[in-house]
Amino acid sequence: MATSHVDPHQSQDTRRRILEMAVSLRQDRSGGSVDHFLALLQDRLPFWLSILHDLSHRTGKGNVSDNLLPIARAGIDYYMEVQGAALPAFTSPSVTVRFRQAVRDTGLGPCAETAPLAAYLAAEQRLGRVGAEVDPEASARLLIAGCFHRAYIEMFMGADAGPAREVSAREIVRELRLEPA
Repeated sequence: MATSHVDPHQSQDTRRRILEMAVSLRQDRSGGSVDHFLALLQDRLPFWLSILHDLSHRTGKGNVSDNLLPIARAGIDYYMEVQGAALPAFTSPSVTVRFRQAVRDTGLGPCAETAPLAAYLAAEQRLGRVGAEVDPEASARLLIAGCFHRAYIEMFMGADAGPAREVSAREIVRELRLEPA
């Protein structure tokens, strides 16, 4: 996984927001798969977000694709860890609805992941290191989606159902086709 310069304040803030989500999700009961998922999320999400935010320190340094490769690896690892706990937690429609609202209320939705990645790509684009035709936001979503999909396939079909994680990470980054023409 990528080395991170974890901002303790940011990590604590993320953990606090996950605890806020827990309050709204638990309403009438505690324990079980929802608590397990939230505990795992509280542990893993701050680190994952710090890896994404650390990209800003790589702007203008090295090769853009080489900078994104550790992100793809970490994303696959993150989703492998978290998805397995999420599935049993969301068997109840009411829990799912409460989770959606809690995510909105805490600001930990998809933008928490895509915003730092898109900001990095936009900064590299301003430096001419990412093609002018590239949409940084869409590319950020595609990288995240590729990581999620790779983890999903491995979780359900097994590690041998597709390319190895390392190969998948390289393919995800390569197929974004970020370099200027």
